[in-house]
Amino acid sequence: MVILRGRTFRVRRDSGRSTLPDVPRRATRTAPTVILQGLHGNEPEHWQTWLAAQLQDAGREVRYPELPDVNRPGRRAWLDVLRTTLDGLPDGEFDVVCHSLACLLWLHHVADGTSSPRPARVALVAPPSPRSTVPELADFLPVPLLIDEVRQAAGGTVLACGTDDPFCPEGAQLAYGLPLRLPTTVVPGGGHLNVAAGYGPWPPMLDWCGRDKLALLVSR
Repeated sequence: MVILRGRTFRVRRDSGRSTLPDVPRRATRTAPTVILQGLHGNEPEHWQTWLAAQLQDAGREVRYPELPDVNRPGRRAWLDVLRTTLDGLPDGEFDVVCHSLACLLWLHHVADGTSSPRPARVALVAPPSPRSTVPELADFLPVPLLIDEVRQAAGGTVLACGTDDPFCPEGAQLAYGLPLRLPTTVVPGGGHLNVAAGYGPWPPMLDWCGRDKLALLVSR
């Protein structure tokens, strides 16, 4: 299911197609892409690692930093790496793709208000619950949900989440999409949208990185 400006569409995972209006499939976007990982880092099979390789093979600039202490992350240390990663990027001419804890990292970056280049688009994929009791996430809680700051921090921000994410049992649409008024793609049975849920190579995310529209059409 995809929610865009008050309209709702459903994604059919069995066919890999959706009832969304057609969007161009030809890769026309060449903007740099920043990819930010979550807790424990990413396996080689993770869709973010696959995405970075696909974009690099296409000649795109990719910034995919190794965040420190991935098993016991510290918010301040991660923020420092994020700001270093953003340094020198063209204002309004790059994208940011966050998964899991990196979504919370981005929201803290936005709330801090530190001057840095502003992305054209941000994708927040499977953020953990703002009420999480996972000890390793404690330094990122509470999560700042500042609608005006999020709007000002990027040209557009989109949320994608599964209906059955064990790390966000209340659903990210409810926890983040509604309070931040984000266009939201909800994937039935998508879980945490990670390798364990079957998300290794993920062509729809590559498609998103290759076109200019904000809508994220998500299937396997």
